[in-house]
Amino acid sequence: MAWLVLLLSGVLETVWAVALTNTKGFSRLVPTLVFAVALVLSMGGLAYAMRSIPIGTGYAVWVGIGAIGTALYGMTALGDPATAARIGCLLLIVSGVVGLKVLH
Repeated sequence: MAWLVLLLSGVLETVWAVALTNTKGFSRLVPTLVFAVALVLSMGGLAYAMRSIPIGTGYAVWVGIGAIGTALYGMTALGDPATAARIGCLLLIVSGVVGLKVLH
């Protein structure tokens, strides 16, 4: 259960990161509310998962999922460059996250 919560918390990290850019310095209400709710749920899920997953593993997986999701969102929705090098680096992050899960 902790790993599922950690996965969902990582996805929520992507949500709050994307919402943060849309707040325009916290001047827009709806994106600010989405940011705040996603942030609290993401951190709460991380805290729950760390009750049974070591801190180094849990935090690295959480950040990795959030970073991958945010980068993919940027490439697909915002026109960020999707170069072979960037995709290769994201695959390295994915391999690290999978490795941490397998070696746990």
